[in-house]
Amino acid sequence: MIDRVARVFGGLVIAVLMALTMVSGAPAQANGVELSAFEVVRGDDGVTLNYSVDFDLPRGAEEALNKAVPLYFVAEVELFRDRWYWRDKRIAGATRVWRIVYQPLTSNYRVTFGGLSQTYATRAEAFAAMRRGVNWKIADAGQIEEGARHYIEFSFRLDTSLLPRPMQIGIGNAPDWSLSVERFYRFN
Repeated sequence: MIDRVARVFGGLVIAVLMALTMVSGAPAQANGVELSAFEVVRGDDGVTLNYSVDFDLPRGAEEALNKAVPLYFVAEVELFRDRWYWRDKRIAGATRVWRIVYQPLTSNYRVTFGGLSQTYATRAEAFAAMRRGVNWKIADAGQIEEGARHYIEFSFRLDTSLLPRPMQIGIGNAPDWSLSVERFYRFN
């Protein structure tokens, strides 16, 4: 009797562990976003960031883009200084927002960034324009304290809060709209 209970319990433990492994591994694969390059450069003029994001557009977002619904991508970075006596001090922050929309009449993609728009003939060209950030200045040299420890929190995501209101209903945390990557980087 005890042997039988031990086998059933052992099988149950194995099943639970396998389920947890599959659940914890699923979001990383479903998300499909990879930060292929990430470099923080501290120079005489301040701190700059270089990054490159590789991703495949989720099925739901791809269908919306094909129907001329604008998609918004946001890159955010915040710079903090460590403090032992209180919460860490936020030194600087920066945000970049891209709007991409398919124009069916001309079969082109329009990417808007910082008030400037550029038209691309293919989807690959349009997404290549927003996948990389080069020499993005996030802090001046005077904001960085010598001898102090600093860190950066970076995120790149598809922002569903900027979609048209009727589309936001029911999206929530749907995997068809999940596209984000985060990075924590510490430097002196």
